[in-house]
Amino acid sequence: MENNNSDPTPSPPLMEGERLRVVSSIYRTYHKMNLNKKRLLGLAATMIICGASVLTSCSNDDDTTKQQDEYVGMPLVILDTDIGSSTDDLFALEMLYRYEDEGRCRLLGVMVDREGEQNAAFADVMNTYFGHGDVPVGLVRDGIKEPKVWIDYAHVADTKDGEGQPMFSQSTADYSSLPDGWQLYRRLLAAQPDRSVSIVSLGFVTCLAQLLASGADEYSSLSGVELVRRKVKCIYLQGVVFGEAVEPDFNFAQVITFSKPFFQNWPQEVDMVFSPMEAGQDVEYTPEQVIADVSWTDSHPIKQVYMQCDCNTGQRMWDVMPVIQAVEGDALFSLSGRGTVTLTDQAETIFTHSATGNCRCQLPSTEEWAAQMLEKIRKANKQRRPKSETPVKPANLSQRLSEVHT
Repeated sequence: MENNNSDPTPSPPLMEGERLRVVSSIYRTYHKMNLNKKRLLGLAATMIICGASVLTSCSNDDDTTKQQDEYVGMPLVILDTDIGSSTDDLFALEMLYRYEDEGRCRLLGVMVDREGEQNAAFADVMNTYFGHGDVPVGLVRDGIKEPKVWIDYAHVADTKDGEGQPMFSQSTADYSSLPDGWQLYRRLLAAQPDRSVSIVSLGFVTCLAQLLASGADEYSSLSGVELVRRKVKCIYLQGVVFGEAVEPDFNFAQVITFSKPFFQNWPQEVDMVFSPMEAGQDVEYTPEQVIADVSWTDSHPIKQVYMQCDCNTGQRMWDVMPVIQAVEGDALFSLSGRGTVTLTDQAETIFTHSATGNCRCQLPSTEEWAAQMLEKIRKANKQRRPKSETPVKPANLSQRLSEVHT
């Protein structure tokens, strides 16, 4: 299925001379759960300036060169996640499995950008449980040391059943053998058609910064920057908020030495779509709903997280919004006009309007829209596994890559 939700009518540009500050969010802190009046007023002003019309898809601009190079096949997605902290990452993964089962995308790989083999194990459990044990997992090494954990659920991967046996199968026997995230990026990207890959980044940008800094290897003679420029169609990032407040982004601020090079080295020819906290703020999936929606079994990794951990933290389904846009396209979203984003030394992001910029932001929508997004997530979570839970070893990666092009 093509990801071809475009509209030839561009949104109105920012007024001449206006410089819109788009400030990244410490979006998982508890005191940020309720937006204050000042931010709402700033957000309303931003929406008026940017306009809420739907723009063209990431690589469908007026530039004829881009149109000639445009990949129009099934969305090819790499998920980059800080799994092991907030649970919206789990629903983002689950949505991608369901999309792939429906033939609407291909999940090429999962990058775990939170250090620790236990976090990679949980990603492996998710892949295996939902019948996608052949999806390769990469793990960041030399990344952010001991970042904040909001909901500590990685241990759930080791849950035992009533007979003392592992509740969840795994497809990887030795997590120390997993490739570094940036190395798996290079292997996956090198095997794809030009300008075909959509990256969904939900956490830290450590693997991405390391990818951009990488050089030629056995997978490609291109540098990391050139490989991204050639192979990536768009990157969708969860982060940034609109408004007047100036504050550092939680993820970017963890280690600015990764975040700054990422923004500085990301190719300007490759689009970036930011999903601010406000975009998913009204999409609330309560713990009671999550557990009730999987009433048919207790042997479910997401349900076990909600049964074993306190997930009533006020979080929303922020991380799912970039996934939905990456697969279903722009038609479901209100988007800002184009611009550029720079990162300050304090991890603040500054958005400046430019008709030729590669950056856009999701804008908040209506309560009806939020209900529609929640229904998509709940529908996916209610479904039983469509495939066997038989583990598939990552050694089949070459076969999986070849199947993308058949």
